[in-house]
Amino acid sequence: MLLVIKMGGSILKEGASHDLVADLKEVAQTNKIVLVHGGGIEVTEIASKLGKEQKFIISPEGFRSRYTDKETIEIYTMVMAGKINKQIVLALQKQGLSAVGISGLDASTLKGDRKTKLISVDEHGRKKVMDGGYTGRITQVNSELLNLLLEKSYVPIVTPIALSQDNEPLNVDGDRTAAIIAGALKADRLILLTDVPGLILKGECVPKITSTEVKEIAHGIGSGMSTKVHAALEALNQGVKEVLITAGTGNTPISSALNHKVGTVITGE
Repeated sequence: MLLVIKMGGSILKEGASHDLVADLKEVAQTNKIVLVHGGGIEVTEIASKLGKEQKFIISPEGFRSRYTDKETIEIYTMVMAGKINKQIVLALQKQGLSAVGISGLDASTLKGDRKTKLISVDEHGRKKVMDGGYTGRITQVNSELLNLLLEKSYVPIVTPIALSQDNEPLNVDGDRTAAIIAGALKADRLILLTDVPGLILKGECVPKITSTEVKEIAHGIGSGMSTKVHAALEALNQGVKEVLITAGTGNTPISSALNHKVGTVITGE
């Protein structure tokens, strides 16, 4: 199978990181894997140390995102494509996996449109229109480089930065990036690793749910999980067979999710 896995950049700092990477090695023996990573918390920490306080906004749909001006996109690119991406590459190399770190800028792997404006909603529900900055929406995946790496048994580690029409870097959402890559590569599974057991409804983790059922309850899902749920729907719409949302902790988080022992399985109709 071909698997696209989204993992948070901070997960390698946690005690379970060794188990996760060891499980990745095990899964990679019988599957092809593309990893997409996050790392927003570390971007915020380093930006703060550099004297650039970060601003976050909530969209009318409930998505929380970083407001990315020119200085922020430079810091974001430095931390994500430099520091975090290479930390993950090194962690996989230590386990004997041939990992290659790239960003969406490399070989124009991810192309996107720069948003001209953003609409944010404050705590009182009031809307505000602001300049789009260096935030974007992926419009195209150039899968040639990814397929070449996969054919040669490498594990691509992708930083979610897209190339704009004006050849500028764009901050794009990691979960949605993973979903779009999964669709473009015709992946069998999309796995979204998070810090909770799965999709939580009424205090309990939902073991399995269809895309139709998800759409019916989407309005009641919190902002953090909402992005993952919408990414799941996007992947399913592009032909991915199923999406797994699960915690990145435990002895075998990926293997257990693939065997439907943990997490939430989201399927099509």
